[in-house]
Amino acid sequence: MKQGNPRSHRAALALTVLGALLRLAPHPPNFAPIGATGLFSGTRLRGWQAYALPIVLMAVTDPLLGGYSFATPFIYASFLLSVWMGSKLRKTENPLLIGGTALAGSLQFFLISNLGTFLAPSATPLYPHTFSGLMACFTAALPFFRNTFISDLVYTAVLFGAHAFLSRAVPTGERVTVDASPAAVAA
Repeated sequence: MKQGNPRSHRAALALTVLGALLRLAPHPPNFAPIGATGLFSGTRLRGWQAYALPIVLMAVTDPLLGGYSFATPFIYASFLLSVWMGSKLRKTENPLLIGGTALAGSLQFFLISNLGTFLAPSATPLYPHTFSGLMACFTAALPFFRNTFISDLVYTAVLFGAHAFLSRAVPTGERVTVDASPAAVAA
């Protein structure tokens, strides 16, 4: 992405907002664009926008999806870690590197968010606060990891692909038309 390209910046802002809002659409459990949005914003937005915009959008949409829980700070921390991971990809468009980072983002989300679930205080905790309780928590969450991983790869491809297209597309008014008439070709 070229530094200072206004079209590219507007496309990145719009796609970050779209990614955050897509979590409001009906979807299977853990098949949402959250990890991909964090990775994308870290890669394509600069400075405070890379961190603030997606976290504010999460905070605004969370109440519409059931509110907050004890694990919310862990989820937000994981999300910000995805943004940071994305910031390390700013100088690349390598799909293997971006896809590998999306996988790493899925894994860190799995570990951090489920740690938050495990640590949640409760009169009747879901899991005993022991090593075997932590392993039971991670084991119970494994079926959700599949959807997280697949959605992170799918939405990462969509966001990065759409951004590449939108930031490189030539507006209609700026396109050069080629006159292929025989007179023009002979000239």
